[in-house]
Order: sequence, then C-alpha cells, then structure tokens
Amino acid sequence: MPRPMKKVEKVKDFKGTLLRIFNSLKKWKYVLVVSCILAMASAILSTIGPNKLADVTDVISDGIKPNTENIKKVSSEITKNVFISTNSTNLEDFYKLDYDQKINLLNSITVEDIEISSKDQVKFLDVAISLKDTKDNEEYIKKMDEMPKSIKKLIDGKINKKELNKRSILLAIIYLLNSIFSYIVGIMMAYVGIGYSKRLRKDISKKINRLPLKYFDNHETGDILSRVTNDVDTIGINMSNNITAFVTNLTLFLGSIIMMFVTNYIMALTAIFASIFGFLGSFIILKKSQKYFVARQKELGSLNGHIEEMYSGHNVVKAYNGEEEAIKEFDRINNNLYECNRKSQFLSGIMQPLMHFIGNFGYVAVCVVGALLVMNNKTTFGVIVAFMIYVRLFTNPLSKLAQAATTMQSIAAAAERVYEFMDEEEVSNEKGLMSKLDKNKFIGNIEFKNVKFGYDKEKEIIKDFSVKVKSGEKIAIVGPTGAGKTTLVNLLMKFYEINSGDIIIDGESIKNLSREQIHELFIMVLQDTWLFDGTIEENIRFNNKNISEEKIWDICKVVGIDYFIKTIPGGLKSKIDDSDTVSLGQKQLLTIARGMVKDAPFLILDEATSNVDTRTEELVQKAMDKLIEGRTSFIIAHRLSTIKNADLILVMNEGNIIEQGTHEELMKKNGFYAELYNSQFEL
Repeated sequence: MPRPMKKVEKVKDFKGTLLRIFNSLKKWKYVLVVSCILAMASAILSTIGPNKLADVTDVISDGIKPNTENIKKVSSEITKNVFISTNSTNLEDFYKLDYDQKINLLNSITVEDIEISSKDQVKFLDVAISLKDTKDNEEYIKKMDEMPKSIKKLIDGKINKKELNKRSILLAIIYLLNSIFSYIVGIMMAYVGIGYSKRLRKDISKKINRLPLKYFDNHETGDILSRVTNDVDTIGINMSNNITAFVTNLTLFLGSIIMMFVTNYIMALTAIFASIFGFLGSFIILKKSQKYFVARQKELGSLNGHIEEMYSGHNVVKAYNGEEEAIKEFDRINNNLYECNRKSQFLSGIMQPLMHFIGNFGYVAVCVVGALLVMNNKTTFGVIVAFMIYVRLFTNPLSKLAQAATTMQSIAAAAERVYEFMDEEEVSNEKGLMSKLDKNKFIGNIEFKNVKFGYDKEKEIIKDFSVKVKSGEKIAIVGPTGAGKTTLVNLLMKFYEINSGDIIIDGESIKNLSREQIHELFIMVLQDTWLFDGTIEENIRFNNKNISEEKIWDICKVVGIDYFIKTIPGGLKSKIDDSDTVSLGQKQLLTIARGMVKDAPFLILDEATSNVDTRTEELVQKAMDKLIEGRTSFIIAHRLSTIKNADLILVMNEGNIIEQGTHEELMKKNGFYAELYNSQFEL
C-alpha cells in the first residue's frame, strides 16, 4: 500500500513563470514570430480545405446524379408524340395497344440532338410505368439501367471535368502548402527548443560558479542535478512544441467555427452544441491535474538525490547493513513519484478519449441533421462531407489546447524549480575590488583579527578568533570534530564571508581581494579526493597547461606515485576516473601531486594523509616537507604525530583557540592538546 504522499502546492506564480520563459526567448523572437505566422497560415489552410473539398464533392455528385431536367424533357416529348400519334389525350388508350401497334403509331423524335426511335420510346414508357410501383432502391437502379441507350445518354449525369480539375488542383495546392508550412514550423521550433536548452544549461553552469558554498551544503546533489537535467529537458522539449501547437490549434478552433458558419449555420450550431461538453470537461481536468505535475517534478528531484547518495555511499550502506532502510526510503519516494505520475497521467489521459467521444457524437449529429437538410434541398452532400471534417477540426484542437495547457503546467513546474536555482543568492560582486598582491613581491604573512562566523548568524562557530602567522611558518590546527578547523580554512579561502572581524594577507584585507586572486595564492589538498574522467596527466596538470611532462614525472617521484603510474598500461596517458578502480590512498597521492604542480605561496592540507597507510604517510610527509619549504602552511590533522614538527600548533575547541605553541611546549603544559595527543595511544 503506497505511503501518504506529502502535500505539494501548485505552481506559486504560473503566469509570472510563463512570462519569464517568454521574456527569455527574445533571442529567437523573429524565429518565433515567423513560426507562429506559418503555423496560423497552416491552420487557416486546414480550415479552408474542407470547404473546397465540399465543392469538389458537389461537382462529382452532380455529375453522377441523373439529369432530371432531361428526364422531364424526354418524358414530355414522348408523351406529346403519343398524343399526336393517337389523336388522344388519354395515355391509357395507348397502353392498351399491342407492342407492334405502338411502334407503328409512334414517329422518331429528336431531343438534345439525339434521335429516339419508336422502339426506344415504347421501352421508356414501359420502364417508367414499372418504376411507379418500385420502392426498393436497388430494384429501382436496376430498372433505370434497362432504359434504352439513346435515352440513357440524355438522362445519365455528366461530370464537369474542367470544373473538377480546377477545384481539385486548388485543393491539392492548399493541402501541399499546409504540409510545407507545418514542416518548416517543426524545424524552426526544434531549433528554438534545442537552442534554449543549450543557453539555459550555459546560464546554470555560470550560476553554479557564482553560488556560495553554503548553497551546496544545504541542498542535495541529486536535486541540483535534477534541476539541471530533467527540468531543463522538460522546459526545452515541451516548450518548443507547445508554442506553435497552441497557436495552430487556437487558429484551427476559431477558423473551423468561422468556416462552419460560412458553409452552413444550422449544421455549425449542431456541431458546436454537440461538442460543448468538451469545454466543461477540459477545464475541470486542467484544474485538477496542475498540482500533480508540480509534485511530479519535486518528487523526481528527491528520488535523484536519494539514488545519488545511496550510490556514492553504497559501501557504507552495505557495511552497516543499511540496505533495507535505504530500500524503504527509496520505495517511499518512488511510491510518491508513482502516485504523482499516475494521477497526472490519468487526468491528462482522460482528455483524449473524452474528445474522441465528443467528436464521434458530433459526427452522428452532423450526419443526421445534414441528411434532413439534404432531403429538404437545404444543403448538398458535399457540405455533409465538409462538416464531418470540420467536426474533427473543431474537437481535436479543443483536445490539443487542453493538452497544451496541461503541458504548460508541467513546463511551469519545471521552470519554477530552475528559476528558483537561478534566483539563489550569489556570492558578493567583486568587480569593484581593485587591490592585488604581486606574487613576485609576496611576503606570506597572515593575520586573523577578531574573526567571528556562524553558518547561522544566530549561532556562532568561530568566536573572536585572532592569530598572527609569519611568512614560511608551518601552522597546525588541531581539535575535536566540530571545533571549527575546516571552517577556519573556508574563511581564509573566502568560501564563506566572515560575520565580523578581518583576515589580512600581507597587510591587505581579504575584503579588498577577489576570490579568484585569493585562490591563486593557495595550494589546497583536501581529505575528500576528487578525480575527473580523463588521463592521469590531465588530472595532475589540472588548470596548469604550461607544466611539462618531465616536471610531472619529477613530482610523481617525490610523492611516490611514479611506480603506480608505470604499472598502468599507458602510464600518464592512461584514462582514470573517480571510481573504485583506484584505491583511496592512490587517489590522495594523485591529488597531492596535483597540489605540488601549482606554484603558490600558501599551502593548506586538510587531513591530507588520512586515507593513506602508515608507510605511505611517511613518504608523503617527506614530500610535504619539500613542498612546505618557502611557503606559509596550514595543516589540519587528526593524526597529531604528523604535525610534531610544526612551527606553531593552534588548539581549537568550540570556535576558540584555547592553546597555542610548539609540540614540546604544549606537551609540557599537560593541557587539552596533551590529552588529545595521549588519547591516540590509549587502548
């Protein structure tokens, strides 16, 4: 049984979101205008087509019907001939005569330049008499076929081939242009949809680089990816199809109404009244389905976030036997998504069968009323044929318009999620920051001056932190989890803005320096490794194109990763990614090598050796000592044995420095640091 679905509200600003979408399409405004004009032209041609088809049908039907005028003329001439020949005005006297007498009495006559012999006249009268008592249509047609050839030439219908050709060519041109316009519109709107999706992804890519780190700390990666992929696709694909579909179907809907009244107002009213129930149904369904399309997009983002988390941490899930709980959570979100999809698709799916029923009902009504009008000579057979098409042109656009409106709900829901992302608060604008630090004249002093910071302004993590670091010093930052060690580094790198106080680099406040310049000053090796899909060389060289391959090999030897690289087929040119094919220790060594490639005056090591074994740690430590030479270094470490040779150790707890000094000095104090250090060797 599905669990209760969490309540999701409708699109917050449906009209505003759609207006924002259309405003963002200004780049393609001329393409859209031309597409809409061609779509309208195609729809207009579609509405004119049935009317011209009615004309073609009438030409054909008139041509195959018996010539009633000639029937009257032949009947009148033969009757007159009988009266003259028998000197009587009573046909009954003539019918009493035998066959030979009838033939001998009658003279040949000419009607419409066709000679009718006495035999043909007698045959005509015999058939005419038998037709009076014939009620069966099939028998009636058979007896009409018994008419003499001379008379059949007169009464058989003749199709006006010249008129038929003219009207048929016009009809063919109308439908050919209709197809060409539709094809052009399809190509143009595909161009708009693809182009808009491309630009939207480009804008999102730029936006990601302008977002503060706290946004990614507070949002699931899967949900962000869902906005960038699923939601953008929903907007790009559906929007391009929907704009012209809306214009086309609205034009078809209005055009078909106009043309129906132009053709025959009685049958037009019949078709409209037969289809009016579709309006009520579509509006009710549209109102009901909106909230489920919004819910579907949100649940899809939640599902992607859960899957991403479970996949990236599947080893932990297995190690802690968390599969059952993970599956339960997946089932819960999946069931919610299923419910949203089921309800939204069910409601939108009702539209098509509803419109089919209305359309079929309209066909029946039009045929019945049309037949009555034909019987009373109020209309023609061609008009009935035209109205059977008009009923489809009238009801289908109604269905498509309702479907387009439903799709617009989905587009608006996706767009709102994307625009929420695009409207997120960005890092402060740094265009006005003119201060710069020259690397060639760089000293390397840093001062934290009464720094206060909290992720939540009401709850401070760093409380009045102050320390001076001299150039070339090796500063170790230690303390329990949550003491503020990594936060301190994030503030130094300007990933977060400090609440109050200042951080000064070589006499210049970081408030006056751009983030880009600050990042250029630091080498950073983190606890969490990251490798992108590329070669080993590309991963180590990352954003340092001028480094030679020889230099990279030298660094790999220093780090102790050269042997591992040589054992892989392809060496530095071997493809590698962030999968489990490379051990955590090897990944860390590669990221350390990447850090060594960058020539910067400051070095930050955030638990950089936590994922390597003791023997590798000793090798890395020696490499780090060479890397640290001539640089001001900040080392965050839980393994206190790795920072015994630090020039200054800062002991942090609850956002404050509670102790500072060298390893020997702090051990002599027998305080918090000594307790931390000794706890590593306790059983």
